[in-house]
Amino acid sequence: MIEETKDPRIESDEPITESQDGSEIYDAKYLVAVALVFVAKGDGNISGPESGEMVELISSYFDIRRSQSLELLTTAIEDLAVNPGLKDLITELSNLLNDAEKEEIALMMLKVVAADGRKDAEEMSQLRLAADVIEIPADTLHRAFDRYFEETQA
Repeated sequence: MIEETKDPRIESDEPITESQDGSEIYDAKYLVAVALVFVAKGDGNISGPESGEMVELISSYFDIRRSQSLELLTTAIEDLAVNPGLKDLITELSNLLNDAEKEEIALMMLKVVAADGRKDAEEMSQLRLAADVIEIPADTLHRAFDRYFEETQA
């Protein structure tokens, strides 16, 4: 049976989505994991280097153990496989993040795209879509690209 969900909403800085089975609360760490998985799956699969990069990025950004980061990513992957519409939850990041945080998320997405040594058009398209959904301003996205290229040229 397909479950109907209501539009997500924000309460006390936490995104909440409701369905016939009840409410679910998603924190920013989980939403960032969903965004990174969404971008990584742009070419149809998630490579080992992309997985490792996502674990490291989330662990470092949120200052959590790598095992917690892996758990968040595993949950995001499983949830997106069951409910592809879950990617729409990343729109809630636009309400939770300031421009500096959005720049960090954009940089993380760029690093995931490049993790396997290829910058596939499909993944770049997913990154642009995610940036639009998260409402990352063009100048903020541009700064993230500049930072990425500065880091990789050093």
